[in-house]
Amino acid sequence: MIKEGISKQLDSRGDGEPLFVLSFDVEEHDRIEVAAGISCSAELRSEYARRMEANTQKILEWLAETGQRATFFVVGEIAQTHRDLVRSIAEAGHEVAAHGWKHERVDRMSPAQFRIDVQRCKDLLEEAAGTQVWGFRAPSFSVSRQTPWVADILVECGYRYDASVYPVRHDRYGIPAAPRGPFWLEGVCCRILELPALTWRAAGRNWAVGGGGHFRLWPLWMLRAGLQQASRQPVPVGVLYFHPWEFDPEQPRLPLRGLARWRTYVGIKRATQRLQSLLRAFRFVTAADVVKHIWQKVLTLPRYRLDNGSDTKAFAIPQEAMTLPAIVDQH
Repeated sequence: MIKEGISKQLDSRGDGEPLFVLSFDVEEHDRIEVAAGISCSAELRSEYARRMEANTQKILEWLAETGQRATFFVVGEIAQTHRDLVRSIAEAGHEVAAHGWKHERVDRMSPAQFRIDVQRCKDLLEEAAGTQVWGFRAPSFSVSRQTPWVADILVECGYRYDASVYPVRHDRYGIPAAPRGPFWLEGVCCRILELPALTWRAAGRNWAVGGGGHFRLWPLWMLRAGLQQASRQPVPVGVLYFHPWEFDPEQPRLPLRGLARWRTYVGIKRATQRLQSLLRAFRFVTAADVVKHIWQKVLTLPRYRLDNGSDTKAFAIPQEAMTLPAIVDQH
């Protein structure tokens, strides 16, 4: 259960106070995108699974020591193979959210395949966690203009928010024209609240600073600058993301070469120290906390359609959203 003090803290926040989300994408190291097509022995897969659980437990300990809370976007199959881990995340007061059934890119699925994937993931995670799952993050931020049906299917399957858009230009993902703060992601007939990953706007472009390889590569001041910019936005929200394997420099390395190897392992030896400095410097909340705050405090948000871009007019939060379950009270 969420501690009463946390709920009171959120309810007492002014509209202008920033909310910074700490999130972790939980998958075994051999599931990452650059590992697709690489043959791993059963022994190595087992080792990666063991280390995934151990690293996640280590993160839970760090969060407990610093009194922080986070959202864990968990691959659905982990609810089968590591059911106790999923339950321990929820019982520690953190949010369990969905990260796809097998960590497959959304833009390589048909709408029907995506519907099966996210529904199955939600159902199994809810059973394992003992709580409702409200949020989704696409593996590798793979929501794009090729997937205009994402919002409709997520709403149909019972999700309340998405965290799959990265407003940057990148060779594997990114929608640089998308809003940098919370917005309505519009489908054909439905819309869902979108919480994009943190960026830093400088030199005429959005820089990816919200986590992952960017967190390990760029100087830490760039991430802090992104948080400072987010705190000055009309809806002051900043979303960070990490992976448990990024805090395990001793793990067996995948047989990657060139740019793929560099991107995967750059800065991994300093990632733990960097994360711990953030835990000491900032107060973090879950994505569900932010959704509740927006529904209660924010009157309008921009909107964006994947198939034809954004509408410059602010769009009112519908009255029915105000009567939806208080997400923060479900954990």
